[in-house]
Amino acid sequence: MSKEKRSVKSLLLGTWNTKTIVGIAIGAALFGVLMVFGGIRVATNTSLTSAMVVVVVVGALFGPLAAGLGNVIADLISGYGFWFDWSIGNAVLGFFVGLLPLYGARIEEGIFQVKHAIIYTILCILGNALAFGIVTPIFTVLFFSSELTITWIQAFSAIISNASILVIIGIPVLFLLAKRNARATNLSKED
Repeated sequence: MSKEKRSVKSLLLGTWNTKTIVGIAIGAALFGVLMVFGGIRVATNTSLTSAMVVVVVVGALFGPLAAGLGNVIADLISGYGFWFDWSIGNAVLGFFVGLLPLYGARIEEGIFQVKHAIIYTILCILGNALAFGIVTPIFTVLFFSSELTITWIQAFSAIISNASILVIIGIPVLFLLAKRNARATNLSKED
């Protein structure tokens, strides 16, 4: 296990190597498939989707930039067309979800505690609200000069459904990933 101090820049950018690129590609493809086939429609073009769990895993293993980029790629391949306003919103959400290393959660090293789960929950809710309540509507107006009534309905639905999946399913997934990685590194609770 590496105990070296990493800069904020390296925590945000993550480690870019073949493993990261392959992880993003697989995560983006899986996200795209689950966006199309793995959800329950809650509003126009908005679903309660299991794809959000992919964002959790990619963010936990590869960092915020990878999660944000993976979301954009997934949006482009999911079959919904080029809705860059939502892709940028998803990138912002993925970025927030992937901020785990900034507050001490190191999933690859087996570190994820209750305090990390609380911070993660707050960031998921704030990230969703920022991504779909502010960023997406701004880009909807900039890109499409359209009326925002439908966007607000979709945004509200996305905030609630995404946050639900990210927290209710995401937290147990993060605890399981950390536990698995802790066993792999032979860490004890005192470490």
